[in-house]
This record gives sequence, structure tokens and C-alpha cells, in this order.
Amino acid sequence: MNGGGPLLAQAAGERHGLAIVLFTVFVTGTLAITAWAGRRRSSTVEFFAGGRLFTPLENGFALAGDYMSAASFLGISGLIALFGYDGLLYSVGFLVAWLLVLMLVAELVRNCGRYTLADVLAGRMRRRPVRIAAGTASVTVSILYLVAQMVGAGSLVGVLLGGSDSGAARTWTVVGVGALMVFYVSFGGMRATTWIQIVKTVLLIGGTVALTVMVLARFHGDFGRLLNTAAANSGHGQAFLGPGLKYGGSWTNRLDFISLGLALVLGTAGLPHILSRFYTVPTARSARRSVVWAIGLIGAFYLMTIVLGFGAAAVVGTGKVHASNEAGNTAVPLLAEALGGGPGTTGGTVLFAVVGAVAFATILAVVAGITLSSSASVAHDLYATWRRKRAAARDEQPPEEGESERREVLVARFAAVGVGAVAIALSLLAQDQNVAFLVGLAFAVAASANLPALLYSLFWRRFTTRGAVWSIYGGLVPSLLLVVLSPVVSGRPDALLPGVDFHVFPLENPGLVSVPLGFLAGWLGTVTSREPADEATYAETEVRSLTGAGAA
Repeated sequence: MNGGGPLLAQAAGERHGLAIVLFTVFVTGTLAITAWAGRRRSSTVEFFAGGRLFTPLENGFALAGDYMSAASFLGISGLIALFGYDGLLYSVGFLVAWLLVLMLVAELVRNCGRYTLADVLAGRMRRRPVRIAAGTASVTVSILYLVAQMVGAGSLVGVLLGGSDSGAARTWTVVGVGALMVFYVSFGGMRATTWIQIVKTVLLIGGTVALTVMVLARFHGDFGRLLNTAAANSGHGQAFLGPGLKYGGSWTNRLDFISLGLALVLGTAGLPHILSRFYTVPTARSARRSVVWAIGLIGAFYLMTIVLGFGAAAVVGTGKVHASNEAGNTAVPLLAEALGGGPGTTGGTVLFAVVGAVAFATILAVVAGITLSSSASVAHDLYATWRRKRAAARDEQPPEEGESERREVLVARFAAVGVGAVAIALSLLAQDQNVAFLVGLAFAVAASANLPALLYSLFWRRFTTRGAVWSIYGGLVPSLLLVVLSPVVSGRPDALLPGVDFHVFPLENPGLVSVPLGFLAGWLGTVTSREPADEATYAETEVRSLTGAGAA
């Protein structure tokens, strides 16, 4: 009995060492890609859009890579392992959201913009207020999304080191991921970020397929047997396979489920790093075909996360998953170890290390894409607007186009450092939150602030500048305020601030309230505006969005 501890410690050390070796190989490869991409001329179209030279297949893989984040690979599978059917709802919501992107957004956004969401709105509105509002909302959403990815990185390192209490290692991991993402964006821009996403997608899909096949083979392809075993090992019995473990019981929980579903389905079309992907291809048709490729990859992936989640409950057991990480973020690595033979075995060590390295690759690639989109908003929307206002106030001539582009790229590089620092600080506060849940908050803010303004601008002839600004702030401010006043921040043992209680909003996800408020604020701002809508610019936007005439 006395030899068990050293053996387990040795096994933990072996899997940790192998995972670090594999991760180092991936980081070395991505740094080489970044160095290659950084040798190109740093114009805005190259830095923000990769020169618009990617094919639909390449961009489809990159889109899928941007979307299949740590929340998907670690968080959703963990929620299914802990809550069964209720966790599965995340997979459904994330997948259905892409149909909205395909039907309403992809082609139109590609035709109307250049680099950011604000480009679409500024085409028919007064630029300064709209760019400031849209840029602020985009940076906010990006930081929330970044926090989720970095929390996933910290959780992964906790289990790699043999326990979730390795606080110093988790902290340094978050800092290291932040430093790498800043380097990728600052030196490689969109071209490096896209190729890193493509490599990551291949690794993630390959790893997920392998684990799914192993889970199904363990149960001889009988999915019903897998579900029944998961229910038996969950501690909840058959209730594990039905609704109610997480979003059942009270009306508050049921409303929370509706709020979450609304945020997931609508939020994707407002995510800045997803919208920016449509500008990396040469035509609107290419953007639409990119989404088709992405839907195929994403659909297959989310179906497999269902197998992995129930597989973790069946093979590892819900109790062990919860003991390793209360939020369930380590369910997939533990499943991989069990499928390989268990702790201390060669197969378990190798498979655990491979999955850990793939998860790290997933996190690094996604944070690079998010950081790039947020730094683009800072440089192209906020800084450029401030610079134009300053030049006008001083009665100065604006800089030449080439000089203006160089300044924007330089500001974007510095902005990546600032965004990374803020994301690191917030991630260290949220280490015990489930990453899928944190992404749900980011989706709620995107659906509340960005989507109403985008849809109104594309489809409502009477929409005005005041309506655009009100819709953005009318969704952004309530969504953030409701999160602060929710039980996520205070009033519960697992809250961000467990020692205090000032929550008055009962729901964890604000989407049910904040999304309608965003649409209502946009309508109210438009109908009360003294400035009439510009019919000519709307007609131009409509023609451009549908035909691509005059698109960048």
C-alpha cells in the first residue's frame, strides 16, 4: 500500500512531461508560422484580413477553429459528464447558431465591411459615435471570451500536475498563454492566426474522432448501453438522462435555460472574431462556402462532444470528474487516461498527454483569433476615430493612406498587449468557473449589443445613428450590469466573490432580458431621432450587401 503514492506521483510526472513535450512541439511550429507570416508587409489588409487570399476550404477550417474552443472541448463535455441531458443543451445551442450565421450574416457582412463590425454600421451612419460604440462592445465581448479560454488552460494544467490545487502553475499557465497570444497577433497578424487555426482544427478533429471511436468501441457501438452506464455511474440514476439536473426544479432554473439558449443561438452572429473571418476571403460567395465547410466540421465535432461527455460519466464517473475539477473542465483528459488503461499505465499516460496537448493547442489558437479581432477594433475603430477627431480639431490634414495604415497596425500591436493583460487579470479571478458557462456570458453580451445593431443596419430602412448607438449600449450595459448583480458574482459559495451577497438578478445568464432590451433600445432610438434616415446610403448598403458591388 505504501508504494501506491510514489507510483501515482511518477505516473503524474510522466504524463506531465510528455504533455509538455508535445505542447512544446506545437508552440515551436506555431512560432515558425508566425515568423513566416511576419515577414510580409504590414498593411492593414494584410494584418487584419490576411490579404483576403484564403480559399473557402482554408477559411472554413479556420472558422471552425475559431468556434471550437476550450469551452467546446473541455467545458461542454464536462457539463454533460456532470449534468447529463442539461449539459447536452450547450452542444445543441452552439451548433444551431451556425444556421443563423449562414442564412443572415456571412455573405452580407463580407460585402458591407472591411475588417470589423463597425465598418458595416458606419457605411450608412455617422462614423464617430457608431465606431466608438461598436468598438467598445467588440472589445468587451472579446475579453469575456478570452477569459473562458484562459480559465480552461489553468484547469488543464491543474489536472496535468496531478491536482486542481496547483495554484501557482495555473497562474503561470494563464500568463504564458497570454504572452503567446500577444506574440502571435503582434508579429503574425491574420495570416499567422489563420494557419494556426487550421493546424489546430486538424489536431482537434483528429483527437476527438479517436476518442469517440474508443468510447464507442468500449461499449461495442451500443449508444444505449453507453447512456445507461453513464446514468448508473452518475449518482443520479435515470434522472441523468432527462432534463432538470441543472436547469430544472424552480422557475428560475427554467428561465435560466431559456436565457442560455437565446444567448447561444443569437450570440454567434455577433461575435467579433467570427465576423472578422468573413473578410479574409476574396468574395461573398467564398464567405458563404466557408460557412458551409465550417458547419460540416462543427456539426461533426459537437456530435462527438456528446459521446465524450457521456463517455466520461460512464468510464470515469461523475464523482471523479467533479472531484478533479468542480466545474467539470477536466472530464476529457480523465476520459482519455481511463481509455488508455488508467493512471500509471503507458497507454493512459500517452493518451492523457496527447489530449492535454491538443487542448492547449485549441486554447492558444482561439485566443490568438480573439485577440486579433479585439486589437483590430481598438486600432481601426477607436484609435482611428480619435485620430480623425483630433486632426479636425487642430485643422490638420489627415495622414496619407500608407502612413495611416502603418499607424493602425502599430496601435493594433500595442492593443494586443493591453487586451492580453486585462484578460489575464480577469482569468485569475474566474479560475473555478466552467469555461462553457463563461462563454455563454460572452455570447449573451454579443447577442445583446452587436446583433441588434447589425440586423437593423442590414434590414431596416429607417435605422438611424442614434438607433445604432442606443442598440449597442442598450444591450451592452444591461447585460454586464445583470451579470454583476447575478449569483455568478456574489451570493453563492462558487461565485466570483463568495464572501459577499449583493445579487438581485436571479438568472445566471442575462440574455433573456438583455437581448430584447438591445432590440428595444435600437427601435426607440430610431423612432425618437430627429435625424432622418439616409435613404440613399441604405439603398447603397442594400445593393452592396446583396450583390457585392463596391465591396472591399
